[in-house]
Amino acid sequence: MIKWIKNRFRKSPDWITEEDRLAVITKSSKQVSRGVFFATVIIITSFLPVFMLTGQEGKLFHPLAFTKTFIMIVDALLVITLAPVLISFFMKGKFRPDHANPVNRVLEKVYEPVIRVVLNWRKTTLAVNIIALLITIPLLKNLGTEFIPPLDEQSILFMPVTLPDVSNAEAKRILQVQDKIIKSVPEVDKVLGKAGRANTATDNSPISMIETIITLKPKKEWREGVTKKDIINELDAKLQIPGVVNGWTQPIINRINMLATGIRTDVGIKVFGQNLDTIASVSERVKAALEGTAGVSDLFVEPITGGKYLSIDVKREELARYGLNVDDVNQIVETALGGATIGNTIEGRQRFSISVRLAQEYRNSIERIKRIPVQSKGFGEIPLSAVAEVKFEDGPPMISSDNAILRGAVMFNVRDRDLGSTVQDAMEKLNKEKGILPEGYFLEWSGQYENLIRGKQTLMWIAPVVLVIIFFSLYFAFHSVREAFLSLITVPFALIGGAYMIWFWDVNLSVGVAVGFIALFGIAVETGIVMVIYLNDAMQQLIKLKGNSSETITKADLREYVIFGAARRLRPKLMTVCVSLFGLVPVLWATGVGVDVMQPIVLPMIGGVLTSSTHILLVTPLIFLMSKEYELRKYGKLEVHDVQH
Repeated sequence: MIKWIKNRFRKSPDWITEEDRLAVITKSSKQVSRGVFFATVIIITSFLPVFMLTGQEGKLFHPLAFTKTFIMIVDALLVITLAPVLISFFMKGKFRPDHANPVNRVLEKVYEPVIRVVLNWRKTTLAVNIIALLITIPLLKNLGTEFIPPLDEQSILFMPVTLPDVSNAEAKRILQVQDKIIKSVPEVDKVLGKAGRANTATDNSPISMIETIITLKPKKEWREGVTKKDIINELDAKLQIPGVVNGWTQPIINRINMLATGIRTDVGIKVFGQNLDTIASVSERVKAALEGTAGVSDLFVEPITGGKYLSIDVKREELARYGLNVDDVNQIVETALGGATIGNTIEGRQRFSISVRLAQEYRNSIERIKRIPVQSKGFGEIPLSAVAEVKFEDGPPMISSDNAILRGAVMFNVRDRDLGSTVQDAMEKLNKEKGILPEGYFLEWSGQYENLIRGKQTLMWIAPVVLVIIFFSLYFAFHSVREAFLSLITVPFALIGGAYMIWFWDVNLSVGVAVGFIALFGIAVETGIVMVIYLNDAMQQLIKLKGNSSETITKADLREYVIFGAARRLRPKLMTVCVSLFGLVPVLWATGVGVDVMQPIVLPMIGGVLTSSTHILLVTPLIFLMSKEYELRKYGKLEVHDVQH
């Protein structure tokens, strides 16, 4: 019994010396470290377009790009420094070969017959991939476009616009009626309305514009099957009040739009010119041309005329008859209507002016204003109408300008359709109309569409530059144009899955989707690099065994060693793909605020990783084999590039 215990706990001799073990670790680290390092650099490079974004989209996605870049920089350094050291500490003892692992055996049994069929049916495989890629092009073109995915703020902002000459009392009445109707909807929790401007310099709203913030109850308390869109449609149907044009948006995005573009709806058509009346008539013609356009809702013209002003014009010839001057009349008007300061009151550290003016009942109509008494030296009290003409005149309720040019605006929201196609249809309608713009007047599209065009233009010119940088990074990694092309060709095939994924999820193309595709390209190239590394390693083993000559290497040898390089290192390639998927798929199940923005970023990455990994596992070995057969036939030997150092 004692002898058995001693044998049981006796330390067995090492199957490999410490020097040999470190040498193996060093060789293996060199084999993959260069490729992984350059793959990390490529992922960082692929995010350059995100850093070039400006405006609202830049502020939204710059933190994402900075976070990912800093992580990848540290990762690139750890791959070539810390990782080999950790491997030398923890990888000790006896290790079984890859085929001894049951997971590897299952994967190889499934993968090896498939790759053999692919290599036998070369033209069919390439044709299927090319057709799938060609189908993606019209699919992407038919997708809708928008600036960024709308973020559900869990609240609604109701912004109706009334006639510009509405009185204070009528604006208050409309506000109270609207708030009462809104509160009657079961999903509404609280309602807070405001008419006119707030006590801030950034809010230049006239009295005719009403803002009502509607907070909603938690979704679990909503009626079954009711969505936020249904609530807005129900509220809009209930709030059809004559003389009021409804507008629906959200509090945060509305404030951002107004500060950034001056437009409080999704899209605004700014009308520039020199005369307010002409701008108003042009705006009405633009509105009439856009009516009936699919997707256009809450269409209205920003009030430019129609405001009411009390005009008191002094009759100078009458002033001379009564022995008065203009200052006498102005002082009476100022005191009676505006209020004259007669003193100050001090309350603690605060000082307040004391103003006096006529009571409301003596100045609430034009007839009463005409009877305001004016004291003259020779004739005693006379009515104001004796020395001044009192009347109401039409004028602009608010004057807006951009770049020192007067402007009006035709505003609308986009509902039940994507932003890009809606604006394109609206542009086509305006272009077909004749006589809308007189000489010296011009239109400018603004709002979310302005941001969409700016982001699109930035991505269009920077994307080719990034692809060139990625290509040269691959060239420095492999020292071969052909090997760099093999890794880069995975990028268009990654588009296939990404396009189908966003089409299946019914997501519009946006800056968020573009950022997702940018991240996808880096992942696809990284996986392609790993495959090319192992295929080159298989070629080196073939040359070591049979020499580098067309007389000793046959097509069958090439084929078997390509299968060996692709299948015998299957696990690390699949691990690269699975790590990305495991980190991204949970976003599809997430709920709550922010999911609306995150899902469009993640969707192309998930679909693209699936198709690009399929392409890398099946098509990349095929193209690699065909290139090696071409080298053997043309040069009589293989061009094997050392990617280990």
